[in-house]
Amino acid sequence: MPQIGWLEILAVVIVAILVLGPKEFPIALKKIGSYIGKIKNTFSSFQREVTSATKDLDVEEELSKEEQKDKTDGK
Repeated sequence: MPQIGWLEILAVVIVAILVLGPKEFPIALKKIGSYIGKIKNTFSSFQREVTSATKDLDVEEELSKEEQKDKTDGK
């Protein structure tokens, strides 16, 4: 994965200010920030759901193993 240095970031900011203008640039940054926040929240929620589902599956597997163990011990 390529590394992005300060010079490249500065070049992107300068081009964005020239294209958007100094008045629209802060508004664009706010919108981009809010979109990134929404995306992070969505991924975090998805990760919590997957973790919860896998924990539920692990519990079910443990219960079935215990039931099979009890059946074999009872014989």
